Amino acid sequence: MSASDLFLLPAGAARRLGVSQKALRIYEEHGLISPGRTPAGWRAYGPDEMQRAGEIAALRGLGFSLAQVRRALLGDTAGLEPALATHQARLEAELGAVSHRVSKVRALREALADGRAPTISDLTRLASQEAGPVCTFDLPWPWGGERFELRQSAPLTWITGPLGSGKTRLARAIAEHIPGGVFLPMERRAAPTAVDTPELAARRDAAKAWLIEDGATDSAALSELLGALEDHAPAALVVDMIEHGLDEATERAVAAHLRRREPGAPALFLMTRSSAMLDLEATAMDEAILYCPANHSPPIMVTPRPGASGYDAVAGCLAPPAVRTRTAGMVAWRPNLPAQAG
Repeated sequence: MSASDLFLLPAGAARRLGVSQKALRIYEEHGLISPGRTPAGWRAYGPDEMQRAGEIAALRGLGFSLAQVRRALLGDTAGLEPALATHQARLEAELGAVSHRVSKVRALREALADGRAPTISDLTRLASQEAGPVCTFDLPWPWGGERFELRQSAPLTWITGPLGSGKTRLARAIAEHIPGGVFLPMERRAAPTAVDTPELAARRDAAKAWLIEDGATDSAALSELLGALEDHAPAALVVDMIEHGLDEATERAVAAHLRRREPGAPALFLMTRSSAMLDLEATAMDEAILYCPANHSPPIMVTPRPGASGYDAVAGCLAPPAVRTRTAGMVAWRPNLPAQAG
């Protein structure tokens, strides 16, 4: 085996570590890892860099901010308790969900032993883990009033689509029909103000500190957004263009933070067209994407995995923040319509 066989280029290193190449670049930008270079100038990850990158990825998986990762790698244990407590709460929530599903299987087996065969509906619900639609409503204009069922209840659902696809109207309809739903408009100050309890203030301040450590820029837009995101009063929060007023580094930090929210936090429906906020390489298995097609056919759920139906369409309507800045405020052209059409 030659010395060069011990070094991996970014694509191979990312594949072996189970992270994205973008994650490796972020580790490097924050000074957590320093890959070598080939004679041609390509990054090269040797055994030491691979070990360190694996440690970083593991700590990020536990919910550590990049600053917490840096301190942990230096042997500083300050600040580890909150991250470990959140990870424990997440594991306990997962354990509770699995325990509930095991109880359902046990009940069906006991019924079967007593001569009571389960219905097909019982079995299909068990297989799909669905308890029926979360909410049902007639789609607003620009659709034709088709009946829409939101059947997937994910902790984090992204709503996206091209300009003029109707995604804002869909988001408002979801907030109106989902039990306990609240809509947060782009003009955050126009939204109902959450009761600023000590608990909410503590969560908001902790979240802002975590985000700033991860490279976010402190701003009024970030504070207003966090004031709503950390409020646990609504059962579901629907956010219009979550990236509004945020720079790219802040978008990435917010997205990473949202993927590490504590169990029991309100379900989030986040409208976006930013590839920094909805980074398809970073989506987790329990996230969902609700896509509004340009031709106004009914919205569809898209699995955030390459090759899935609708995945390429979602990728095609997302753009980096720099590109989105050039189209800020634009709306798709549509013909004059009667006032009642909406």
